[in-house]
Amino acid sequence: MFALVESGSVTKFFKGNKGITIGDTQYPKQIFQWSNEELQAIGIYPVRVDTTNKKDEAWYINTNITYAVDGDEVVGSYSTATAKEIEDRNEVDDDDNPLLDDDENQIVTKGLKTIKKEMINNQCAGILQPSDWRVIKAKETSTTMDSGWKTWRASVRTKCNSMQTQIDGATNVEELKALFEYTNTGTEANPVYTRPLGEFPVK
Repeated sequence: MFALVESGSVTKFFKGNKGITIGDTQYPKQIFQWSNEELQAIGIYPVRVDTTNKKDEAWYINTNITYAVDGDEVVGSYSTATAKEIEDRNEVDDDDNPLLDDDENQIVTKGLKTIKKEMINNQCAGILQPSDWRVIKAKETSTTMDSGWKTWRASVRTKCNSMQTQIDGATNVEELKALFEYTNTGTEANPVYTRPLGEFPVK
């Protein structure tokens, strides 16, 4: 990407794949094959984006990119990212009164803890669903479900509850994020990737 710099400020961006017009002068797309010195002579600089401050958008809110001339290039940069809220937030109006929905219920914006716990619950339900028929059959026929399946299903629910407890225990975004991050606990030749949150039992 390229930028047009006029009076020290970035005024326009170009992808570099078609001709452009600067003032009253038209240039073919081949202009972007010129040397940097030739381009800068007419106010065009290559653009580089510095992602040092950019963070994972699943956990943080990044700022918009700001662009500025830096030597022989235009550099786009992010300001400090803001961590998303991990706790639920009750919404209020400008007078600090509770915001209610049409049914007079408090409007709540879900925090990351709730979002992640709902995700874990959905995963748990999805794992158990294929064997739900075994539970239904045992109830409808007054028989006993295979003990192996019964034990496994209980272990899945236990792990789900354990994961929820771990999520609830996080006090900030970095702690919560770390629960889901995989690291190699094995070797380079024989990698074993695990995460603090663990995994559901496999049947």
